Amino acid sequence: MTSLSPTEVKRYSRHIVLRGVGGDGQQKLKAARVLVVGAGGLGSPAIAYLAAAGVGTLGVVDHDTVGLSNLQRQVIHQSSGIGMPKAESAAQFVAGLNPHVTFVPHAERITADNAARLMTGYDMVLDGTDNFSTRAVTAAAAQAAGLPLVSGAVSMFDGQVTVFMPKGPQFTDLYPDTPDEADLPACEVVGVLGAVTGVIGTLMAMEAIKLITGVGEPLVGRLLLYDGRAARFDEMQYG
Repeated sequence: MTSLSPTEVKRYSRHIVLRGVGGDGQQKLKAARVLVVGAGGLGSPAIAYLAAAGVGTLGVVDHDTVGLSNLQRQVIHQSSGIGMPKAESAAQFVAGLNPHVTFVPHAERITADNAARLMTGYDMVLDGTDNFSTRAVTAAAAQAAGLPLVSGAVSMFDGQVTVFMPKGPQFTDLYPDTPDEADLPACEVVGVLGAVTGVIGTLMAMEAIKLITGVGEPLVGRLLLYDGRAARFDEMQYG
């Protein structure tokens, strides 16, 4: 088991005294290798809380650069970083928050051709991408690699999150039919309330931490739906 330094024991003291996590759970977090696909609205809070929690190795896949319109919701990036690759900007954020995290930037777009390579060496994947085709590619690659996948999505005032395990209901069970991309609402067209991405991205980090530490019941075969306007959570079974 990966040992914790005195500085880490102090940093993570609220986890270490937390029943169900404790020192063993914190050591599991330090030993974990997590890949986050997308450093945008969902990836930002997920990256922030996984880094703060002490995930030992955090990889981030993102081919894009920071734009002004991103800053309304992509909270790990700053105005001074406009034009910077998001993977690089995320690396700077993580380094400033927690020097005990090893950050691995992957400044490229995930595709069917490179997904297996990108996932090599990781224990788990979080998908915070914003289009169906990329989410489908990521899910298929995670399933093929035998990796748990925490998947989130948002639109306007609403969001959703679920967990796909290697031996459990899969992305294709939740989405048996491939929709026409032209029929799906794009964030650039319909908008999204920034705080909604914070809600869902933080829930994604929570599910990842649960999987790593073994605490609680993950959202396997369950889609958690969030209605921001009504301040209501609902749940849908699938698989």
